[in-house]
Amino acid sequence: MANLQAASSSEASRPPAFKTPSMKAPECFDGTQPFKVRSFIQSCQLIFHNDLANFSQDRKKVLYATSFLIGRAAKWIEPYLSNLTNQDSNYLLNSWSLFESQLFTLFGDPNEVRKAEAELDSLRMKEGGHVSLYIADFRILVARIGD
Repeated sequence: MANLQAASSSEASRPPAFKTPSMKAPECFDGTQPFKVRSFIQSCQLIFHNDLANFSQDRKKVLYATSFLIGRAAKWIEPYLSNLTNQDSNYLLNSWSLFESQLFTLFGDPNEVRKAEAELDSLRMKEGGHVSLYIADFRILVARIGD
């Protein structure tokens, strides 16, 4: 009886095990559609923040994201992958911020903010449309301008 009570009290004092929920992997990114850069980066960041234990280092983040590059984007990263032993903190494979900025520079839309400003200027609520859709469109454009 004493053993049963001891086992019961030790189980009660142990916090329940938490399993990190699995998340959808990012879609492969080929570099041909500039508007997809942001969603690719955000998908990767969601995975990183959901699994901090496995993505505590920039290098792990970059290598993970690199595994989803195809086409033009894969051709761009190939020369860096041939030098995996480089441990310099300023090397692209070792710096998430450098990797992210290079993706935006090389494959993103250089006129994204101007386009969003123009869309915001011409944004009108459609007759018979829902105000919630108008507000959502407005907030999306403001967020793109604010980056």
